[in-house]
Amino acid sequence: MDKAQIFLDTARRVIRTEAEGLAQLSDGLGNEFAQAVELMLGARGRVIVSGMGKSGHVARKIAATLASTGTPAQFVHPAEASHGDLGMLTASDVLLMLSNSGETPELADMISYSRRFNIPMIGVASHADSTLLKQSDVAITLPRAAEACGTGVVPTTSTTMTLALGDALAVALMEHRQFQPEDFRNFHPGGKLGAQLSRVSDLMHRDSALPLVSGDTPMGETLLEISRKGFGVVGVTDSAGLLSGIITDGDLRRHMDGLLALTAADVMTPSPRTISPDALAEAAVGVMNERKITCLFVIDPAEAGKAVGLIHIHDCLRVGLG
Repeated sequence: MDKAQIFLDTARRVIRTEAEGLAQLSDGLGNEFAQAVELMLGARGRVIVSGMGKSGHVARKIAATLASTGTPAQFVHPAEASHGDLGMLTASDVLLMLSNSGETPELADMISYSRRFNIPMIGVASHADSTLLKQSDVAITLPRAAEACGTGVVPTTSTTMTLALGDALAVALMEHRQFQPEDFRNFHPGGKLGAQLSRVSDLMHRDSALPLVSGDTPMGETLLEISRKGFGVVGVTDSAGLLSGIITDGDLRRHMDGLLALTAADVMTPSPRTISPDALAEAAVGVMNERKITCLFVIDPAEAGKAVGLIHIHDCLRVGLG
């Protein structure tokens, strides 16, 4: 057997072993999970997540996931807690403590502090009779699933189960709070995710930047407006100031003969495709790609058809969409 096949066999064995552990975790969850969610929902402060070593790395991720999905959370290192950071833990908080063995010595001070000041504690460990779980208000016992390393000493399946349990807690809390994509965007304004969740109103041009003329504007002045605003288009408004049409390069080419003798209303394409300011910018990109156009006027339904903005494909590309 060549080396590549050996490596693949190892990878598949590890993944199967960890998947079996996750299945055991799912099947074994009981009322203590619901109690943990209720305890975290009732926190007036934050969920303080802590763990040592590999459990500490998992705890950091769980804290980050909670915080980004509407549950205020913070990671506190148990060793640092023993040297002053216990002050980060208040009576308004809930403590989520992770330890595979449940006997990690560095956790002792945080456990003792939480008991002394009646701070609710959720313990997660693999040993039901461990110090951590015996001291916890809510004890979640991980199944004694085989570690994927084959020797039983490297935290693999156990850390995967703990991580999945943290995701389950975060999603249960998120769904209970009816956390929406727009809420999620507030915590993720940067990067690709932030771009995907951007609203048209976040990217659109507005006010004096809008290329607009009335229907009776001579085409000479209309061409100047197209040139001044730099979008290659101009919106045409009716007597009530509502968007009634749009003039693009294609419209200009179709009316080249005698163009300057015409008005904007003579040249425009009526009833242009528009979009709402509340729509996702990604939806605007989809419309522009589908119709092979480079911009959309933004119409606010609350303002009865008035153009309140314009979004250009370049604005979307600049933030990573398209």
